[in-house]
Amino acid sequence: MSEIAERQADAQAVFSPWLAQASILVVDDEPGMRNFLVRTLGPRCQRLEAANDAAAATRLLENSHFDVVIIDNLLPGQSGLEWLQEQRRLGFFSEVILITAFADLETAIDALRAGAADFVLKPFRSNQILNAVARCLDRMRLRRENVVLRYELDASDSAIRVRNRLIGRSPRISEVRETIERVAPMPTSVMITGESGSGKEVAARLVHALSSRAEGPFVPLNCAAIPAEMIESELFGHVKGAFTGAESLRQGLFLYAQGGTIFLDEIAEMPLALQSKLLRILDDKRVRPLGTNREVPVDVRLVFATNADLEVAVAEGRFRADLFYRLNVVRIEMPPLRERRDDIDELAALFMSKVSVELGVPPLLIDDGVRAALQSYDWPGNVRELRNTIERALILGRFPPEFRGGEEGGAAPAAESLEAVEKRHILKVLADVGGNRAAAARILGVSRKTIERKCAAWNV
Repeated sequence: MSEIAERQADAQAVFSPWLAQASILVVDDEPGMRNFLVRTLGPRCQRLEAANDAAAATRLLENSHFDVVIIDNLLPGQSGLEWLQEQRRLGFFSEVILITAFADLETAIDALRAGAADFVLKPFRSNQILNAVARCLDRMRLRRENVVLRYELDASDSAIRVRNRLIGRSPRISEVRETIERVAPMPTSVMITGESGSGKEVAARLVHALSSRAEGPFVPLNCAAIPAEMIESELFGHVKGAFTGAESLRQGLFLYAQGGTIFLDEIAEMPLALQSKLLRILDDKRVRPLGTNREVPVDVRLVFATNADLEVAVAEGRFRADLFYRLNVVRIEMPPLRERRDDIDELAALFMSKVSVELGVPPLLIDDGVRAALQSYDWPGNVRELRNTIERALILGRFPPEFRGGEEGGAAPAAESLEAVEKRHILKVLADVGGNRAAAARILGVSRKTIERKCAAWNV
């Protein structure tokens, strides 16, 4: 093992486990102190840059993202505290450690108010600055994990439970798996299309898991689930006072996803005004938080998904043509479950074993009659509906009549159209839940908006 590798391993063992992956900026006008910090931190972190004044630090920030900035308070031209206050107003989110040889209570209080994470007095030993950096990195990671976890919990249940696995051996799903394995190591953005519940988020997670970003965060966002007036702030963040209610600085999902993947589901629902900004991000890899003219460099991979026909949306003026052509480089079509019937038995068995454990109930026998009914049904809600059907059967202790075969109820007649099957099944579920459309949407594994649209079309 090389000396640098040994030092990085030592840093991970003694200090923060994230230090070896961190990017750090050191700002100090004294060559001796600057060199000391470079020698102490450089071998232990992934990337380190140094500047001798605030102006040079600002130029470096324009082109790179840093997890931690260590800045001296007494600098020529502009003090470290003044620089920090200015940068926070412009949309600067990194952790900052202020170092100074002249300590007073007022400066320490002002530093904390300006958003400094730590305040270190000169002279200090290497362990002191390493511990301060470690605290910053641990706090940063904890904050990121909390935000990402919130969006994970909002993600579809099936995607969370199945995670990165694309189940099945059918030719269609095998082709999808091969395409993902080929494109995942590349930096290209990916568009995943397919019906609701067909496994688009599971495919997106697999793209992330097989990429060089697998150790970074995977941040999912359903564009249809966020109000149009809030989605820009969610994605890009904002500075204090950017709009009514913006009482503090806030990072957006693009910054929380640094080094990882951001998954934008239902991209067709993104407002037109935001589509132009997304196009610029794809081209420039920079985001602009609300309330500032500053553009922040980001290092993320984008994966998109939609169950809508984007060509039709472009023709109707609901989706930008230039963004469509920019997204439509690598396109993965997720097949509906009715086109991969060979996988139904394996999926049903998987859901039965997993969900029975989650519910704490014994699994049900999937006999030949049930198996035949599952195979014959057309699954308008796709894999998500199959999982919800298994869960409902476990809760009730038996499969519903239409999946038990025999005279009591069989699968839909083969000659019945898919639209008729879909209508009959949705209306039956609605009747079972007393017309509660939100509950029906949860059972069917589709969005409430889908149920509303179907009912409007049927005049229900």
